[in-house]
Amino acid sequence: MRRFIAYGKHLRAGLLGKTADKGKENHLNPWRSRATTLVAGLGILLAACGPAAEATPTTSPPPATPTPAPSSLTVYSGRAEDLVGPIIKQFGDLTGIKVQVRYGGTSELAATILEEGQRSPADVFFAQDPGGLGAVAGMLSPLPESVLSRAEPRFRSPEGKWVGISGRARVVVYNTSKLKETDLPASIGDFTDPKWKGRIGWPPTNASFQAMVTAMRVSWGEAKTRQWLEGIKANNPKEYRNNTAVVQAVGAGEVDVGFVNHYYLFRFLQEQGEAFPARNYHPKAGDPGAIILVAGAGILSTAKNKAAAQQFLDFMLSDVGQQYFASKTFEYPVVKGINTHRVLVPLEQIESPSIDVTNLADTKGTLELLRQTGVIP
Repeated sequence: MRRFIAYGKHLRAGLLGKTADKGKENHLNPWRSRATTLVAGLGILLAACGPAAEATPTTSPPPATPTPAPSSLTVYSGRAEDLVGPIIKQFGDLTGIKVQVRYGGTSELAATILEEGQRSPADVFFAQDPGGLGAVAGMLSPLPESVLSRAEPRFRSPEGKWVGISGRARVVVYNTSKLKETDLPASIGDFTDPKWKGRIGWPPTNASFQAMVTAMRVSWGEAKTRQWLEGIKANNPKEYRNNTAVVQAVGAGEVDVGFVNHYYLFRFLQEQGEAFPARNYHPKAGDPGAIILVAGAGILSTAKNKAAAQQFLDFMLSDVGQQYFASKTFEYPVVKGINTHRVLVPLEQIESPSIDVTNLADTKGTLELLRQTGVIP
């Protein structure tokens, strides 16, 4: 009995302490209430069995209840570890689920899942864009309505195969020492003007850039998108490995403008202060240069840990998970009622085109066009 009481104290301390350590975010979600309910139930059990257990002599200790092995979960993440690693760790710490994460490019991981087929160890595919999720849609299980309904309709698969986790706006980042916002064109299409020669930075191998090009193909058609790619290429843009490098180059004055996702700038402002000479511009013409991309996740039909996988999606769509993306990575939540960072332009003020995100699945066609135009090898 002393051992049972000690375990109860330890469980109470561990669960409540773990929750308290998470700060203000944890009061927003039912995860803490589960811990409280468990501890309360343990107290009732102790109160009910305490005196009777002491009064009844036993000749041998009761058989020990086997401790269940902790659940496990394998996530293939097309999102970078520095962006999503902390919230994945928080999920594991809070639930006790052992999470193994394989990080890589979204397209690369989608190809890996298709190659692995029924043998894939992945339970969850956490992709940077809908194109990657669309590529493996045939291997994803339909999600329950309780998960899908958390996200706004535009941020989830109409077939219920995946759900958005956070939103990212495509922007033009510009050097404030060289340009004012009024110097920038209304449409991203106008950067083919020869006056921008040698002044543009872009990351053509980046999945979000490629998703924007896919949106151009959907909105503008193949011919105009090809014309845009060839026009930008004629302006001798400087190529960078990713969005971070583009923003850094704009701030350093290597280039005047760059095509990136919105949130990378805010990481520089957070680290270097308001004096960092770069700012975001949302094109005003309502074209693909201002599209809102969505990072999302789905559960593989071959998943061996589907219950843990659903818990993972529940957590990412909980108030705690959504507030993490809004406050820590400066992204847009996909769930209504979450406060966004004060530095973000509200979604309703962005002139984003009306493109169904499920139409952005043809990454293969985009890669082929980028190769044909010589943008990528």
